[in-house]
Amino acid sequence: MAEYAQPEMLVDTDWVAEHGADDGIRLVEVDVDTSSYGEGHIEGAVGWNWQTQLCDQVRRDILTKEDFEALMNASGIGNDTTIVFYGDNNNWFATYALWQCRYWGHSEEKLRLMDGGRIKWVAEGRPLTTDVPDHSSTGYRASFADDNVRSYSMHVSAGLSGESINLVDVRSPAEFTGEVLAPPGLSETAQRGGHIPGALNVPWASAVNEDGTFKSADDLEQLYGTLDRSKETIAYCRIGERSSHTWFALKYLLGHEKVRNYDGSWTEWGNIVGAPIAKGE
Repeated sequence: MAEYAQPEMLVDTDWVAEHGADDGIRLVEVDVDTSSYGEGHIEGAVGWNWQTQLCDQVRRDILTKEDFEALMNASGIGNDTTIVFYGDNNNWFATYALWQCRYWGHSEEKLRLMDGGRIKWVAEGRPLTTDVPDHSSTGYRASFADDNVRSYSMHVSAGLSGESINLVDVRSPAEFTGEVLAPPGLSETAQRGGHIPGALNVPWASAVNEDGTFKSADDLEQLYGTLDRSKETIAYCRIGERSSHTWFALKYLLGHEKVRNYDGSWTEWGNIVGAPIAKGE
């Protein structure tokens, strides 16, 4: 069986139980259900709200450098801190937070994901607490933004024109075909349904097992093996969170050298005047 390209990016629940409170380690929980953290979390974990703390509150964008630094300082995270992310729903938003940390220059040597996330921790009967840690500021300073991990619509347009990219649409088949604009209960939508022409539809959750852990490297290669590794790969979804999960799998588990997350995703592309779209399978 093939090994992951960078297996050190994943830690299991046993590792977290043993090392989560070690000096230089900070646990961060990021859930789709923003009330989950308050109902109980791993001892010592900081909770980040994706709706209010991981996006700009005025512009359609991720955090500014200044706001990112403020979040890290409030969380007691220094430039040398190893951050272990976890969350509900197969680590959907946990990988989104990890991706933003990578974008703002936190060393990938200091980033980890707890495989299986919150649900696996709870299923194993491990303890939770409602105590919220209080941390002092660390003086965190972000690096320059790393656009090697982030795609914009101009990259997609140029790649389509030059046939130089792989596109992976990680949404559900119903979103991909244009049958629906967004999953039930989610408000961010686009004017038109469909997908970017030429995109491969591999729903993001296809990459995980029933317990939320990532599938083996061999199984992941079966999912993404048709991608041309000589080309850059751009993953997208609706607002860029589900595609960060696929970005993680392609970059760190399968070792694709050039992978970007297009966080503008369908809510941007589906609203751009004149942007080409395709419908159906």
